[in-house]
Amino acid sequence: MSTRAVPVVVAAAVVLLAALTSLFSVGESEFAIRTEFGAIVRTDYRPGLHWKLPWDQVVKFDRRILTQSNPMQAFLTNDDRSLLVDYYIKWRVENPTVYYEATGGNEKSAADRVSDIVTDGMKSVVAERTLEQIVTADRAAVTSGMMAAASRAVAALGIQLIDVRVQSIDLPDEVADRVYEKMKQDFAKVANRLRAQGESSATVIRATADRERTEIISDAQREALRIKGAADAEAADTYAHAYSSAPEFYAFYRSLEAYERSLGKSNDVLVLSPDSEFFKYMRDPGEARR
Repeated sequence: MSTRAVPVVVAAAVVLLAALTSLFSVGESEFAIRTEFGAIVRTDYRPGLHWKLPWDQVVKFDRRILTQSNPMQAFLTNDDRSLLVDYYIKWRVENPTVYYEATGGNEKSAADRVSDIVTDGMKSVVAERTLEQIVTADRAAVTSGMMAAASRAVAALGIQLIDVRVQSIDLPDEVADRVYEKMKQDFAKVANRLRAQGESSATVIRATADRERTEIISDAQREALRIKGAADAEAADTYAHAYSSAPEFYAFYRSLEAYERSLGKSNDVLVLSPDSEFFKYMRDPGEARR
């Protein structure tokens, strides 16, 4: 290579190096911030290829929703019981400038600070409730109370808190059996109380039904006796009218009924005189009619 070509090659290399150090790309899932000597110059880069000064620095961080699982931690309830809670957090960068100034764009540092904020909120929520309230409550209800406060706290980091979900709630082995036994006893008391209330209601219902049944039967019997009495009176009037129109036939009919009730019965003894008035229709029916 000639001595004249060396400056040209060096100049080309310098230009190429300057070009390479002045170009940077931004992906679809990234935020990018350009700084000049530590001061933020620009934050509104769209996805694609961009220019910068060779001495400028470009910091990139994820703009997608990030999921962060927290290992099971011990919390103290309102009744001084230890509770093991396992939960996860979903968050994303909302304000790149504030996020960079608060965390330097370090995702691990940001995740640790978000975890500390949410953990403090969870401690406050658990400390306000008893163990029974925590275990029997819906898991979303446990986190809903701290979401607003935690969201405001992480907003100061340029972060949006998307969701906090409790995955599991456990008890330490040394207290689990005792707590479950107490809960069984409490639920048994509630069940006994409800059964007693049910029995009391059933007794009242049965007594009311029996009283109504007695009243209905009494009213029906009274009405039946009234109807029967009226029918008997009407029948007596009918018989009296019929018998008064034919008294001789009535006397004959009554004698036949007496014969039927008195004669022909096994093991019966009837002692009467043959001339008795009782046998007048058997001796001479025609004479009896005279």
